[in-house]
Amino acid sequence: MHVRLVHPPEYRLPQEHLDQAAENARRSGGTFELLDDFEAGMTGADVVYAKSWGALLTASTEEEGAAIGRRYTDWITDERRIGLATEDAIYMHPLPADRNVEVADGVIDGPHSVVYDEAENRLHVQKAVMALTMG
Repeated sequence: MHVRLVHPPEYRLPQEHLDQAAENARRSGGTFELLDDFEAGMTGADVVYAKSWGALLTASTEEEGAAIGRRYTDWITDERRIGLATEDAIYMHPLPADRNVEVADGVIDGPHSVVYDEAENRLHVQKAVMALTMG
């Protein structure tokens, strides 16, 4: 699998996690690429899996994190950006999604979206975990 992790520069993740992702990609014959250009990350994508984590890991205060977040209010998967992906690309999100903040209604409710199928599958996985742990 060829994975692009696209995020604003201030939204860094722990290096150990990035190293593990790169190693997993190397061992499986895939690639792992870090980008801070939203359009470049969307261009040619087959799957767009959105998850917002904010600047929680790099900001020293909640106020600093909020200020950083305000600089990226245009980081939304909208119809124009999903149009940069391949024609048959799918949009995934673990839900709940912040509509019209991280994803436009036209994308999450549109033909590329598989979010409800994904959410339904998650329900069955959670039930299986409960069955395994509760005997």
